[in-house]
Amino acid sequence: MVFPITEHIAKSARHTTFYLACGGAHRPVIIFVHGWPELSISWRHQLPCFASLGFRAIAPDLRGYGRSSVYHDQAEYALDPIVQDMLELLNAVGQDKAVWVGHDWGSPVVWSLASHHPDRCYAVANLCVPYFSKGFTPASFLPLVDRTVYPEAEFPAGQWEYQLFYQEHFDQARTAFEANVRNTVKALFRKGDPGGRGKPSRTAMVRKAGGWFGSASEAPDLPLDTDVLSEEDLSKYVAALDRNGFFGPDAYYMNHERNAAYAAKSWNGGRLDMPVLFLHGAYDYTCETMASRLAEPMRQDCPNLSEVIIPSGHWMAQEKPVEVNAALAQWLATAVSEIWLR
Repeated sequence: MVFPITEHIAKSARHTTFYLACGGAHRPVIIFVHGWPELSISWRHQLPCFASLGFRAIAPDLRGYGRSSVYHDQAEYALDPIVQDMLELLNAVGQDKAVWVGHDWGSPVVWSLASHHPDRCYAVANLCVPYFSKGFTPASFLPLVDRTVYPEAEFPAGQWEYQLFYQEHFDQARTAFEANVRNTVKALFRKGDPGGRGKPSRTAMVRKAGGWFGSASEAPDLPLDTDVLSEEDLSKYVAALDRNGFFGPDAYYMNHERNAAYAAKSWNGGRLDMPVLFLHGAYDYTCETMASRLAEPMRQDCPNLSEVIIPSGHWMAQEKPVEVNAALAQWLATAVSEIWLR
């Protein structure tokens, strides 16, 4: 049976969320949460797969993206209001709980939802970005930088140098992305390179180079990496990012203090007792979780944790959808099989 992907709006007095849905309306819900600078279509390979497995599979546009509400205050892109958006979405689809799956900035959203509202989660899975109970902030991850790859004198913030660049030169970063959105998307969405292991991530170079694209005012014109995006996918990303700009997406990086304060209000000291799955990107050198200590806090705070290595770069769900879907399905079948039995 083929399940069509349909478009929907969840609207409240405070926020509007656009979302894609696939599968029976009364099936258990699995919600896929995208990251920077993506869209609900980032989960285009997952929605029909999990609909066919008996779920109502949903993927929203986060605030600042696509057809969801856009705000012009950086504080509006802190995790607290974004988690509230997701809870309103869950209410709008008439469910008390969901399986939540996140990637990139969608991962801190899902981690935060699980740590503050465990009663709304059957289980959570995240791609690439591990859990930090004290918040996804420099204070959490800078002490875990692998200094054999990132000498402190050269890379004070390690692979996270780019996050400090946003804080120091927000408008410069935003305008460089917006100058040629088509080139920006093509430059960012590249498959993983096994040859990059043990070498500094490109994100470590951003501050030293004076920008994401060095001294250039816009992204270079690279060939489209069709192992990650098709021409149709590219067009959808470009249309949405051209329309909304990069203020919202980049503002996610401007709320570290707010996010740390929010993390301090977690239930149970931030410990996650529900089933948790983490997918490591073997060739994701910014969120490098295999050779470094980056995943250690997650292992301490998630006693019911499963881990799977995917042979991909950062854009895992789009680069290696079969492997991602298989890992998620196997975990669901073993960790939360009672959902399917319903």
